[in-house]
Amino acid sequence: MFRLLFTVVALSAVATSCVHAEDRPNFLILIADDWSYPHAGVLGDTSVKTPTFDRIAGEGVLFEHAFVCAPSCSPSRSAILSGQHHWRLDGAANLGGSLQADVPLITDLLLGNGYLIGKFGKGVWPSQHVYRKTKPLPDGHERFAKFLDRRAAGQPFLFWFGGVDPHRPYDEDIGEREGIDPNGIQLPPGLPDHPIVRKDVSNYYGEVQRFDRECKQLLQQLETRGEFKNTVVVMTSDNGMPFPRCKATLYDMGTRVPLAISWPESFPRNRRVTDFVGLQDLAPTLLDLAGVRPPGSMNARSVVDILRSQASGQIDPERDHVLTGMERHVECNPQRALRTSRYLLIKNFYQGEWPVAPNSDYNHNIDPSPTKAYMLANRDLPEMKPLFERAFEARPRIELYDLKKDPQQLINVAGDAAYAAARDEMENRLVAELARTEDPRKNLSGEIFERFRKRESRRQ
Repeated sequence: MFRLLFTVVALSAVATSCVHAEDRPNFLILIADDWSYPHAGVLGDTSVKTPTFDRIAGEGVLFEHAFVCAPSCSPSRSAILSGQHHWRLDGAANLGGSLQADVPLITDLLLGNGYLIGKFGKGVWPSQHVYRKTKPLPDGHERFAKFLDRRAAGQPFLFWFGGVDPHRPYDEDIGEREGIDPNGIQLPPGLPDHPIVRKDVSNYYGEVQRFDRECKQLLQQLETRGEFKNTVVVMTSDNGMPFPRCKATLYDMGTRVPLAISWPESFPRNRRVTDFVGLQDLAPTLLDLAGVRPPGSMNARSVVDILRSQASGQIDPERDHVLTGMERHVECNPQRALRTSRYLLIKNFYQGEWPVAPNSDYNHNIDPSPTKAYMLANRDLPEMKPLFERAFEARPRIELYDLKKDPQQLINVAGDAAYAAARDEMENRLVAELARTEDPRKNLSGEIFERFRKRESRRQ
């Protein structure tokens, strides 16, 4: 019930706005794999050098409250391409899940309106796309230069550069080779301060820098060919860093990502905006810029008004929150969250213990890493216990964090009587938003969910 038939959508999408064919911009999407906010120079992190991201932000718009729909790669990327919350995408809401054949994607719609579509690197892996029979992005890996060589004169394009950094496993000592000082790093919240952890984070930073450098090469090719001024450049990430209490969680370190968008021909420069945006908003935004009417199934909203504005700060008063969620990453762990400037409320649909097999690495939703291994090996140390519980143990039904007093989201105040009114207001608002976005889980809880969880566990 969430989608229009693709044939109907394709026909309706041919209608364009006042954008003339010769004025349609190109699109270059630069998407990292597991890069968290605020790990960029322009965002205030002095431990990492990101001159390419900083340049795009300086020549365009820096979004300070950009969030992925899901902190897991393939559902996040499916949401980006479809312009829908991932929970509307059936099996594609899960890691490795496939999009249904009748879900209209931005790549299909632009292709049908004369755009050339290309890709290098990671697309929507590890999804198999068994229903579509074709991948949402072109199969294979085409170098950007060859892609530009084969397009027709004046033909607009969308090129997706899916970086493999900073996904694990990391190159040994890449942090050191990239000049990262482990002792100068501000560790993410909830991680222990230990040399093993500092080296692990420094290697993460090293791969962020490598991704930034690869993106620079693509911008240089645009400039060499005289295409940069008419190209909308988007640089972002699919989810947060692969560390405990980060990726595959609904805390900011899992869902909040860097996002900068530039178009020298059209967008005012050097602006920071605080509007809350989800990366699923990119699909209707790019269609809007291309003069293609987004289909009705895209429930995300274009941010073109923000991009064209001369202002900084909060521009659209309705963009005061964002919805995020999880279904299954490796293990089934459905959650939904409402994030505002003051509070983060997380609703956990299942509060049981994580399934742990003998000799397992405990919670497969957390990527294997030196940091994870260190925390597991030292879980019984008094100083490790609160960190371990926050990162690895089961969650309560409701979590509430006061971001004014606790920006690191470490103290759950959902059970504090002083926050009862705020908790109820946030939870009611979340339920209303889930109903509005047609989330199948809006009423799923208790015994019903327990049966669902057991069924999902048998499938794995």
